[in-house]
Amino acid sequence: IAKYTFFAVENLNWVLGSLGLSEIKIKPFGLLLGISFFTFHAISYLVDIYSRRAAAQKGVINYGLYIALFPQLIAGPIIRYRDIADQLTTRHVTVADLTEGIGIFIIGLAKKLLIANVLGMFADQTFSGDAGHLSAFAAWLAVLCYTGQIYFDFSGYSDMARGLCRLFGFRIINNFNYPYVSQSVQEFWRRWHISLSNWFRDYLYIPLGGNRLGSHRTTVNLLIVFLLCGLWHGAHWNFVLWGLYQGAFLVLERLSAVRTALDALGRFGRHAYLLLVVQLGWVLFRTESLGQAGQYYRAMFGMSREAGAATPGVSPALLAVLCVAAVAATPAMQSLHRHWQERLQGGTAGRAAYELLMTTWFTALFGACVSFVAMGAYNPFIYFRF
Repeated sequence: IAKYTFFAVENLNWVLGSLGLSEIKIKPFGLLLGISFFTFHAISYLVDIYSRRAAAQKGVINYGLYIALFPQLIAGPIIRYRDIADQLTTRHVTVADLTEGIGIFIIGLAKKLLIANVLGMFADQTFSGDAGHLSAFAAWLAVLCYTGQIYFDFSGYSDMARGLCRLFGFRIINNFNYPYVSQSVQEFWRRWHISLSNWFRDYLYIPLGGNRLGSHRTTVNLLIVFLLCGLWHGAHWNFVLWGLYQGAFLVLERLSAVRTALDALGRFGRHAYLLLVVQLGWVLFRTESLGQAGQYYRAMFGMSREAGAATPGVSPALLAVLCVAAVAATPAMQSLHRHWQERLQGGTAGRAAYELLMTTWFTALFGACVSFVAMGAYNPFIYFRF
């Protein structure tokens, strides 16, 4: 309730002002860091206990450990209680867990520092300016950079949380599964922020009736779920519209005519459709107000007040990172890793060569991350918005 107090009062004051009545004033107050995540954890605990999907914890220590598990408390993933109940009381840490945990953490750190932050620098510079003076090229490039930033930032934090949890013997969900290779919005939400999608499916969509009560009720249920999904990200009209926007496309894709049209596009066409829908949605997600979002959309389609007036400088480093991001957002590197793993692990010498190669790679990657931090480079924490 506290998270949405200012949003509610702000909108109520708008109504009161239009009626000539005096506004409500409240003193600013702070919110606990990670409040959204441990609130969802508490709800999951109560529902899973009530539905007998898991046994209640007998001691407050293990209960508190689940609610406030520090590696993922401020950035996710959202862990359903039933998925981790047994691990709270019985878990083992092996050498393999330590090795894999460190590797997963370093990959997440590299996603955040070496890709997301570099792309975010250009995106933030562009979005913070006056969209009325942007060229269409600059506007689209900034959206493309933000598309990469938000994915590598979110998935990077999730990987770091998974890696840290593995070091302590916990195995938690992989929160992202290459969402930008999707060919529909429905597939995108099966791959993007998987723990959030699972939470809303299990604790809201299915209890509302899911898709079991007819097409009209399914439409209402989807819109309710994604309206609340938008509000979960923040108490702001931009997030409300972003949630409804996502829900609307999920509803449209259930129509037979739309499915037929998407099938006719072919694989490449469906992929292009998904990327366009997602990037247009990210504009609502990133901008600070509906007015700014409208200005930005006009700039993207060449309708700004001074179209073509400004194109922020594009450095070779930015273009290089964009290319790396485009490849890293697909399973290509994972497939290459598996290929070399199979080739090198045929015998003792091969396994030793593979381990040496991986050790060298992760050491170099971690060294690059440390250098990035040491240089005092741009390092935003975008979760504070949510």
